[in-house]
Amino acid sequence: MKTLAIIPTYNESDNISELVFKIFSLKLDIDILFVDDNSPDGTADKIRTLMKKYNIFLINRNGKLGLSSAYIEGFKWALNNSYDTIIQMDADLSHNPNSIPSLLDEINSNDVVIGSRYLTGINVVNWPLRRLILSYFANVYAKIITGVNVKDLTGGFKCFKAEVLNSIDLNMISSEGYSFQIEMNCQAKYKGYKIKEVPIIFIDRTVGKSKMTKKIIFEAIWMVPFIRIKKIFGMI
Repeated sequence: MKTLAIIPTYNESDNISELVFKIFSLKLDIDILFVDDNSPDGTADKIRTLMKKYNIFLINRNGKLGLSSAYIEGFKWALNNSYDTIIQMDADLSHNPNSIPSLLDEINSNDVVIGSRYLTGINVVNWPLRRLILSYFANVYAKIITGVNVKDLTGGFKCFKAEVLNSIDLNMISSEGYSFQIEMNCQAKYKGYKIKEVPIIFIDRTVGKSKMTKKIIFEAIWMVPFIRIKKIFGMI
């Protein structure tokens, strides 16, 4: 099984070396693709140094083009290079690489596997209460509106079979942040693919700055019913 981990980056130079070391310490047959949005802190240069030692690839983009477009570009690259399974994860170590084996174990009998913060309660560390409440109820809201029975629809630590991504028109995905994660999950579920959640512990970044913005939050609010409408009218 040929596996690729796609990791978007923007100003993550302080985290990259530790992340790469932890992933390759797992001794799995896995490659890494970084999609960097022209980070001014030298993230891409650090990745290029690591490429000399590890099986790492880099897409260095011309500007800060956003999370969803980074993943979409990465998905297309993975499909063009014949990967069987594709993992997506954050660069800030909030997604513990030690959970990767759990995702890969479950992908054998499922089509999408989500590292879930809410499957066995609330497994989030170092978030302020306001953000925790917002995230939890955003997932409840998304679950009710979309009809997709997943407890962590907004989570960004996932594994896809290549056939799932091949079935989705990636050029038609326009959402960002939370809503991007929701839309990808809904696309898979509405097309009849099997989604499985596995519990993870999400530890908020200790180095660097969060990319969360009010724009991303508000987009998620209106995008969720739009996803459902697209389903009703056969647009998904």
